[in-house]
Amino acid sequence: MCQITVMRYAKTLTAVLLSAAATLAVCGPAGAQGWDPAAKEFDRNPASRDRDFSGGAASVTPAQRSANLDQLNRILGTSQLPVIDRLFYLNLRAFQFSRLGREAEAQKDVAEMAKVLPQAWPIILSSTMANLAGGGDRATAMRVLDHGLSRKPGDTSLIVGQAEINMQIADHARALALLDTAVAGAPAAADRTYALYSRGHANFNLGHFPQATEDFNGTLSGRTTLKARINPVLWRYATQVRQRGVDAKAALAREIGNENLYEWPGPIAKFLLGQISAGELEVASESDENAKKVNGKCAASFFVGMDAVRRGDKQRAKEQFQLAQARCSTVVNVNWAAASELKRL
Repeated sequence: MCQITVMRYAKTLTAVLLSAAATLAVCGPAGAQGWDPAAKEFDRNPASRDRDFSGGAASVTPAQRSANLDQLNRILGTSQLPVIDRLFYLNLRAFQFSRLGREAEAQKDVAEMAKVLPQAWPIILSSTMANLAGGGDRATAMRVLDHGLSRKPGDTSLIVGQAEINMQIADHARALALLDTAVAGAPAAADRTYALYSRGHANFNLGHFPQATEDFNGTLSGRTTLKARINPVLWRYATQVRQRGVDAKAALAREIGNENLYEWPGPIAKFLLGQISAGELEVASESDENAKKVNGKCAASFFVGMDAVRRGDKQRAKEQFQLAQARCSTVVNVNWAAASELKRL
C-alpha cells in the first residue's frame, strides 16, 4: 500500500519535474535561470514550484513521508526507471536517510541527483524539501538542503528553499537574511529576480513595505505582457496598501490599463479596481476552470482582506485573512501573508 501511495505522488510530481527540466534545458544551467517563480503563479497546477496562490504543492501524506527504504531501494533498482521518476525517488530517499541519521547516504543521493539532471536538480530538490517540510519535519528538510548547498554552494534556488521553510514557521527575519544572501550572490539576472520575488514576501511579512514594493518592482523588469506581470503587480498592491501616502488602487489601475482581466487571476484585479463585487470574485474563484485547478478561493479571500485593509474595515479584513488561512496550505506564501496581516490588525 505504501509503495502505491508513493507512486501516486510521483505521477503528480512528474509533470512538474519535466517542466523544470525542459525549461532549464532551453534557458541554461544557471541556478534558477529560466525558472520564473511568478510568471504563472495564479494559474499553475498546485503541484508546481510556487507554493503560493494555489492550494500549495502536491500534498505529501504521512505514508509517503515514511515510505519504507526497502521499497524505495527496489524502485530505484529498476533499470528502466525514467529519469524524472528516478530524481523524485532519490529526493524522497535522501529525506528518509537524513531522518534516520544516515547523512552520508543522504549526501550520496544528492550527489546522484546532480548526475541524473545536472541543470535542474537544485530547483527540484528545493521544491521537494520545502514541500516535505510542510509535513512538520522541517529540520530534516533543512539538512538535505544543506547537503545540496555543500555540493553547490550559494545556489539561489536552494537558499530560497531554506528561506521558504523558515517562512513556514514565521521566522521571516531568518528568511530575509538568507534571501539577502541569495540576491547578493545571484550569478545571473534570472537568479536575482527569483530571489527578489521571495524576498518581497519576507519583507511584506516583516512589515517592511517600501522594501517589499521595491523587491516586487525588481521582478517586473523584462515582463512585457500582463500575464507575466500580474502576479508581482498584485503582490505590489498588497505592499502599497500598507504604505502611508500611497494610493494602491490608483497604482494598480495605471498598471492594468485596458488589459483584459477575464483570465484567472484577472478577476482578482477586477475586484480590487471595483469592477466586480466580492461575491462575484468568489463565484469566479469557484467556477473558473483555471481558478479551480489552483484553489483560487485561497487568493480571493486574501485580496478581499487587503481591500478591506485599504478601506479601513478591520473586522472584514480579519474575517477574510482567517478564511485565507483556512483555505490555503501552510506551504504557500498567501497563508504566511494572511498570518502576518492578522498580527497587524
